[in-house]
Amino acid sequence: MILGLVLALAAALATNLAFLFKYRGAIRVAPIRPRHPLVGAAALFRSKWFAIGWLVAILAWVLHVGALARAPLSIVQAVLSGGLVFLAVLAERFFDLRLGRWQWFGVTITAAGLAIIGLTGSGAARPQRSSLAGLIAVEAAVFAVGAGLLAISAHGRIRHRVEGLLLGLAAGALFGVSDIAIKYLTHAEGVLYGLLSPWTATALLAGAIAFYASARSLQIGPGIEVIALTSVAANLVAIMGGIVVFGEPIGSGPAAIGARFVGFCLVIAGAALVPVHHAAAREPDAAPRLAASVS
Repeated sequence: MILGLVLALAAALATNLAFLFKYRGAIRVAPIRPRHPLVGAAALFRSKWFAIGWLVAILAWVLHVGALARAPLSIVQAVLSGGLVFLAVLAERFFDLRLGRWQWFGVTITAAGLAIIGLTGSGAARPQRSSLAGLIAVEAAVFAVGAGLLAISAHGRIRHRVEGLLLGLAAGALFGVSDIAIKYLTHAEGVLYGLLSPWTATALLAGAIAFYASARSLQIGPGIEVIALTSVAANLVAIMGGIVVFGEPIGSGPAAIGARFVGFCLVIAGAALVPVHHAAAREPDAAPRLAASVS
């Protein structure tokens, strides 16, 4: 369990660092178009900052998979929620992005709410069962919601800022689907079954769609707000998966259930506050100090 928590904390740091690197690279290329996905992906990877972000994201994914294999899903997501605080600190200190006072407050209470939701829903023991019916229900529902968000974002009258936020939410939901599928695969009997499982394809499909949705959201939306909403959506979907798919308890009593309700209220309030103020950024060609030290 302790190793799982350490891996989750490292994954939270790496995930948000990757998002910020990818944001720095994504805003330097033309927005990707759904009709030309390969051309858009090639353009993104020609940006060195996006490529660095992708490599860091791979490291974060490996750490995340390790955490999911060693700790309950909702506990892992509760630790990952602390990444919102990492996001705020890294963005201001190293990436020249500025958060307003209300954004800081929103990020803080959202992270606190997610932590409460995760920690009040799990016992100390790792869950030993999983529900295939629950997995199908959750993933079908989230895919439907994600598809709806993508369809709304494509409406011609939607402003770029709103489109970016909607795409960020859709990407986060699909990242959550991928996390649930990966966690389910850790219950598979044997490596070969896990690799040949249809849930491997589900994780890959959700991840591929989320990749494009997230990249475009970073290109056209406000960076901090998009990243925060993507993280919130991914965490909430994964926590829901922990409850429905893996039987992690809603709460051990009235106090825990009440705390979870408060946690959800904090998440909603915090997510609403994050987009209040546009984060100011320097010109895109000004490399972040942390990134500059890499080259």
